[in-house]
Amino acid sequence: MSSTTVPHSHDHAHDHAHDHPHGWRRWLFATNHKDIGSLYLWFSFTMLLSGGVLALLIRAELFQPGLQVVQPELFNQLTTMHGLIMVFGAIMPAFVGFANWMIPLQIGASDMAFARMNNFSFWLMPPAAILLVSSFFVPGGATAAGWTLYAPLSTQMGPGMDMAIFAVHIMGASSIMGSINIITTILNMRAPGMTLMKMPMFCWTWLITAYLLIAVMPVLAGAITMTLTDRHFGTSFFNAAGGGDPVMYQHIFWFFGHPEVYIMILPAFGIISQIVPAFARKPLFGYASMVYATASIAILSFIVWAHHMFTTGMPVTAQLFFMYATMLISVPTGVKVFNWVATMWKGSMTFETPMLFAVGFIFVFTMGGFTGLILAVTPIDIQLQDTYYVVAHFHYVLVAGSLFSLFAGFYYWGPKWTGFMYNEFRGKVHFWGSLITFNITFFPMHFLGLAGMPRRYADYPAQFTDWNMVATVGAFGFGLMQVYFLLFVVFPAIRGGQPAPAKPWDGAEGLEWTVPSPAPFHTFEEPPEFR
Repeated sequence: MSSTTVPHSHDHAHDHAHDHPHGWRRWLFATNHKDIGSLYLWFSFTMLLSGGVLALLIRAELFQPGLQVVQPELFNQLTTMHGLIMVFGAIMPAFVGFANWMIPLQIGASDMAFARMNNFSFWLMPPAAILLVSSFFVPGGATAAGWTLYAPLSTQMGPGMDMAIFAVHIMGASSIMGSINIITTILNMRAPGMTLMKMPMFCWTWLITAYLLIAVMPVLAGAITMTLTDRHFGTSFFNAAGGGDPVMYQHIFWFFGHPEVYIMILPAFGIISQIVPAFARKPLFGYASMVYATASIAILSFIVWAHHMFTTGMPVTAQLFFMYATMLISVPTGVKVFNWVATMWKGSMTFETPMLFAVGFIFVFTMGGFTGLILAVTPIDIQLQDTYYVVAHFHYVLVAGSLFSLFAGFYYWGPKWTGFMYNEFRGKVHFWGSLITFNITFFPMHFLGLAGMPRRYADYPAQFTDWNMVATVGAFGFGLMQVYFLLFVVFPAIRGGQPAPAKPWDGAEGLEWTVPSPAPFHTFEEPPEFR
């Protein structure tokens, strides 16, 4: 696979002819995919730190039994807002930031298809985030119904609940616009010669993710709109006294919520599928099977939603169906893990920071996948429902899954963004510090859950103290590692350091490595030849 690009002198001439605005105008009116990608990444990291502060308050409260730091009402607000901020404010916008930065570079497009809509879809996010966070300060505080916003709790909360509903609506609109943009860009703006089956895996995973988003975001909008009308307009969708059904809310929510889980992991699979071949110095093993596996996961994600609801009294037939469907979805996921391992097999591997995060991702994500398989078994799930075992499971796939892949992607493509190499030693400190403290935080939660400790409780019996203390110490360590990442890896890499070559990694393939580092403001004005 090789490619050619337009000479650079043309780029500079173009830059002077259409001088892009500087200062605040450059960012407020940004239509360049690179600027918007950077905006998304900064926004998501800000939200990651905000959600992290809430998580540390939760862990501080759980350090010992009894009420230590916050009252139970505030504790419930913290658990709810931590989930909402991390899912809608940190993980999803970060992947959209990667999509904005990398998809046009990887397919040889000059920009995203709808540049102004791209600007709009970003600028919906900060107001939504402000709405969400400021709900802490209205009478009654933020919503405390859990991030799933289950009725009947969500129909009884104060105005903080309405703010959360509005914020989620706005973020959903942003997601849908971003997805339309990504689909149009990938289907219509690829360089000549780049067929769909020659696209980088990251583009494939995002194409499939964008279709998932368009399919399920309106479902979430419907669920929270019904909640809103139950709250203020006298409807009884979820109110049993008026003939409604609170369990219906769970069905609608999880019909969105389960594909949402894959929306947060499929782009991660794409990033890992770019990094592993680069550092194994081999092509990705089983490219076509990776594409089909990604599509299979997306399709199957629509028929497994009720495995979140085994304890709601569904008939045994339905329990069996959702149990087997959930087990089935582990097959394409297993194909992916097998292909990554096969790619590494007998490769001439080196372990720079991107590869460390990629291997760490495969290891810890696989553990999270196994606990998910255990929770798929109905009788076991009924025992472990709403315990810390579930918390451990989804943090293994979302923190060590989504977040680790984002770090891997930053270390891998960061030199292309900033024009400078990050400090390798500090990158490794960040990796090992994060991996160790992550496991210290979340591994003990499996033991707590198996012992019967329920989640979302501000207090607990004394027999759970020891592992909770371990988890809290780990959580503060993990939080500090992310501050270390910001101060000692990101800032220095932006400010300067060793200049990055156009292609800093030997085994890296793709059009993004044919443009200089940092990537010029305008790239691929004439489509590159892709061979």
